[in-house]
Amino acid sequence: MKRTHFTALTALTIFAAAFFLSPLSSADGLTKSMASVTFNKDVAPILFKNCVECHRPGETAPMSLLSYKDARPWARSIREKVVSREMPPWHADPRVGQFSNDASLTQSEIDTIKAWVDGGAKEGEPRDLPPEPKFVEGWGVGQPDQILKMPEEFSLEAEGPDEYRYFGIDPGFTEDKYVQIAELRPGNRRIVHHIQAFILPPPPGVQQWKTPTKEEIEGFIAMQDPILRPEGFLRRLRANVAVFDDGCQLPNGGGGNQLDGGGELRYSMFLATFLPGSKPELWGPGTVRKIPAYSKIIMNVHYARTTGKVEKDRSMIGLVFAKQPPRKELNTFQIGNYYFRIPPGAENHRVTACWTAPQDIHVVTARPHMHNRGKAMEIKAFYPDGRSEVLLNVPRYDFSWQTSYSFKQPMAIPKGTKFVVTAYFDNSAKNRYNPDPTQAVRFGDPTYDEMMFGALDYTVDGQSLKPTAAPSGEGAQKKSASK
Repeated sequence: MKRTHFTALTALTIFAAAFFLSPLSSADGLTKSMASVTFNKDVAPILFKNCVECHRPGETAPMSLLSYKDARPWARSIREKVVSREMPPWHADPRVGQFSNDASLTQSEIDTIKAWVDGGAKEGEPRDLPPEPKFVEGWGVGQPDQILKMPEEFSLEAEGPDEYRYFGIDPGFTEDKYVQIAELRPGNRRIVHHIQAFILPPPPGVQQWKTPTKEEIEGFIAMQDPILRPEGFLRRLRANVAVFDDGCQLPNGGGGNQLDGGGELRYSMFLATFLPGSKPELWGPGTVRKIPAYSKIIMNVHYARTTGKVEKDRSMIGLVFAKQPPRKELNTFQIGNYYFRIPPGAENHRVTACWTAPQDIHVVTARPHMHNRGKAMEIKAFYPDGRSEVLLNVPRYDFSWQTSYSFKQPMAIPKGTKFVVTAYFDNSAKNRYNPDPTQAVRFGDPTYDEMMFGALDYTVDGQSLKPTAAPSGEGAQKKSASK
């Protein structure tokens, strides 16, 4: 059983049908305030600010909400999803932390949409409609300075299990580059479940070197992961690996023998990710990802066979270079447990992982990741002075919407702070997304296995980047690797 971000919206078609069977009416005791709420004046500003980034032609949502004509047939559906807070998707506990990308609506906004529908879903005066938001077609971050595509189109056969494939890209950088925004875009959304991009610096002292092929990358990965076994183009935990649900009792915190603390390639650095329901991350001014000169970009793409036919894909990444001098480099660490075992039928199985900050840092973003049995996750900091604080709590994790939670103010974390990530899994028959509640589940790439990560993006205190040349965005000509 597969679940994508569309599953959270499939019920919309049912509500749409109900709309036509039971027309809206303003004759059932509606108040004057309800009747006065219109799409153009009151509802469009809310949708333009919170919804149309996805609800527009060519994006992930199943319908556009850019106009009254688009939105009117879905009025009752919109009301239902907004009142239940299913839309816009936001799963963090509102009592814990403050986040700059909080997508949830205010109660006032919810009440306005509710009143609009209950009052007859009127259009209103054309002069009240605000200007339509401007988007660059195909991109959520505006026009990238450089677009890097997979070196060639990939063909996925019609039948078989999921595949994790690696693709090497040579961006042709002969000097260090500082990236302000990086956005991954699937070439074929029907089969691309998620993408991760990594920076692979050159060997020491080397400038010209061959971009590794996907076969070379996959072979290298297999050799470096002794606790994982290859299964086709997937990696799964070896059967003889000991069980440790409490990764915090291990010296490595549960991270095992993974590469670079959980990354996909030794000496690689995380660049960007595309996940179901995710949006491009906007880092603060002066905060960048550094791509050293002569580096290669490695794209790891998870393909899911969902259509029953041969499909093609050529995914890409768009880079927006820093236009001002960079100050801090963004780093990523995945706090994960690779050794857990979820028993058959377990409804609330607890798994932990730990990591201790080796220096003073500021945490910018927290990102939970599990698969279909993932139920909840908490990331908590235990400070050297004895204090403790929950940084992020996601009480109802949804595999369909894998959000990165960006702190409104970066969290100051002193050296020696211990992070404890606690995850809960539902492997019971009560979980309607559970592929098979009769099976014990361990770590693996495919979504019928499980994962447990709490990723942190952070900057190092006292760091000062000193580029040898002008910022790479200044005067940079827009170009594309697809030429």
